[in-house]
Amino acid sequence: MHDVQNERDHRGIPIDEVGISDLRYPLVFDDGHIRQQAIADITLTVGLQADRRGTHMSRMISLIHDEISTLTPQELPRTLKRGLTLLDAPSLTLALTFPLATAVTAPASKLTSWQTHDITIAGRVTHNHCTLSTSVTTQVTTLCPCSKTISDYGAHNQRSHITLSITGTSDTPYPLPIHDIIHLLQNSGSAPVIPLVKRPDERVMTMDAYDHPLFVEDIIRNISLTCRKQNLTHHITAKNLESIHSHNATATLTHTT
Repeated sequence: MHDVQNERDHRGIPIDEVGISDLRYPLVFDDGHIRQQAIADITLTVGLQADRRGTHMSRMISLIHDEISTLTPQELPRTLKRGLTLLDAPSLTLALTFPLATAVTAPASKLTSWQTHDITIAGRVTHNHCTLSTSVTTQVTTLCPCSKTISDYGAHNQRSHITLSITGTSDTPYPLPIHDIIHLLQNSGSAPVIPLVKRPDERVMTMDAYDHPLFVEDIIRNISLTCRKQNLTHHITAKNLESIHSHNATATLTHTT
């Protein structure tokens, strides 16, 4: 059967990225610390040479089905390089986004519940270079230092969304495991976010937040300081969902080692 995609193209224009997006596919995440099933939202693209009419998108599905049914971040650079050969491309980019849940314990009642985090693992490979980034987004509680200072009693607080992305290389693709990133983020706010709490837990968490007020700037600087001590290339975004304002407060920071 004639393969139209293999036809030569004479317009002389290379394409930066072409492939598939919005593919929802089951996988098992297993990094040696966490093993959990998930449904991932997947984008896989390649660079297309100027003389190629099209890429082989069915091969992309085969690569995902055969190589990423169990997602092990430490092994992902080898998978990307195999995909580069399979698709005969100058570059390949893969992004997988999925939820992971970790158990959290209420401070007074000791009841256990699940907090869900949004994970994105993205890699890019060429014939000479490979990078891999691991991103985690989670929620914490923050209390406004200014509100605490100017008020006779109380202070406004809110939930905050924090995303930390750590970039590795082909030699060290996964320098900070996801469970360590989650732990770092959960401890970067004024107090944790816990789904299942009783009144004694609320009392502890409310007072804990009052004792540890933080601006959005404090959050990203504290996280960055921890990452710099470990010589990690990182990008941080923090957003406070303000409770008494009609806007949110946001900050970003990037540091390259």
